Amino acid sequence: MVTVINGDGMLLGRLASLVAQRGLAGEEIAIVNVEKAVISGSRARVLANYRHKRERGASGNRWGPFVPRRPDHLMKRTIRGMLPYKRPRGVDALKRIKCYVGIPVELVGKEMEVPEEAHMNRLNNPNHITLAAVSTFLGAKF
Repeated sequence: MVTVINGDGMLLGRLASLVAQRGLAGEEIAIVNVEKAVISGSRARVLANYRHKRERGASGNRWGPFVPRRPDHLMKRTIRGMLPYKRPRGVDALKRIKCYVGIPVELVGKEMEVPEEAHMNRLNNPNHITLAAVSTFLGAKF
């Protein structure tokens, strides 16, 4: 049985840590609407941080680190950072987690979970930017 989590209005890091814990516990999770997840902070600071991550490394960036552009891949990369992804249990947990832009056909009509501990209404400061805006800034076409 797959747990479906709606990423609309969720804080990226909070949602990623919650999903990583549940993935390590053996749960299969599908996150939909990841492009609507938000990152707290001023738009300029968040975009500067992601540009720095993307441009880090040697000229030509042949050896990495490789940072994705698409919102579903950015979410998966954030979750990966919270898992022991070089060990078998982390690899297995990452395989149990799927991220989708929008809602795929096979998940339409299923009951979606909205974890309150990851919702953006926790923010005291109104500054935030969506994952879609970050992806578009990085050059993604989705």
